[in-house]
Amino acid sequence: MEKQISGKTRLAGLYALPARHSFSPTMHTTAFRELGIDAVYLSFDIQPETLGRSIQAIRDLELLGINLSMPHKMAAIEHVDELSQAARLIGAINTIVNQDGKLVGHTTDGTGCLASLAEHDLSVKNKKITVLGAGGAATAIITQAAIEGASAIDVLNIKDEFYQTIAPKLKEIEQETGCKIKLGDLADPKVVADALAESDLLINGTNVGMDPQPDQMPIGDVDLLRADLPVFDVIYHPAETKLLKAAAEKGAVAINGLGMLLHQGAAAFELWTGEKMPLDVIRPLLEAEIQK
Repeated sequence: MEKQISGKTRLAGLYALPARHSFSPTMHTTAFRELGIDAVYLSFDIQPETLGRSIQAIRDLELLGINLSMPHKMAAIEHVDELSQAARLIGAINTIVNQDGKLVGHTTDGTGCLASLAEHDLSVKNKKITVLGAGGAATAIITQAAIEGASAIDVLNIKDEFYQTIAPKLKEIEQETGCKIKLGDLADPKVVADALAESDLLINGTNVGMDPQPDQMPIGDVDLLRADLPVFDVIYHPAETKLLKAAAEKGAVAINGLGMLLHQGAAAFELWTGEKMPLDVIRPLLEAEIQK
């Protein structure tokens, strides 16, 4: 008979708004069950004005920890006791771990991306990479790549109102990690061409190409792609974006964001439990969920 909830069952969860659509409860509760860990995972719609006391509840109720999604990733920082290096540099967290009442904030998006790349025998160490975009996911990837030894990163973003606020953050990451980071205009064809000509890896951290506009591409000239330039796209729906299709047609390795989604969850799971998530069980569940 399948083990039922007991008096010793621990809780983990998601704080977001909205949160009820999330696949995380299925992912983590299945992983707990597979490994015989007496815990469950639930989603909670948390209003911004109640975030502080909701995080305090992690201590009060002895939760294993929680994941955070929009709109709480930045605001949650002031309510935890400690930050990982990547979380401090990024200025946002997506995971809180309860270490006997001490709450430690982490970000697992960057590690999720690099773990997905590793499944394809790709590493950022001593490589020059180009990242399109500088939003939350892109900044997490930039930071983790710098921490893990990338030699240089070209960050390309359109010159919107956000552009000028990116530069100080990138400079801080550069100074702490020693990775050369250069910010350029994604709308300038020469800037894009020069970056990709010298790049060992291209990462799309924007939402360009995502449903419901799958016919768009974040770069204007597909001839900048080449067989020896692997392309990673954080988008996982559609499974093959126009960018990935163009890269594959050039003979390049083309990877969508499904693995990143899986591995960022697995990283949080390991932080809470010390155990590896059973990826062979969770991956097909995630693939089926996305195809719905």
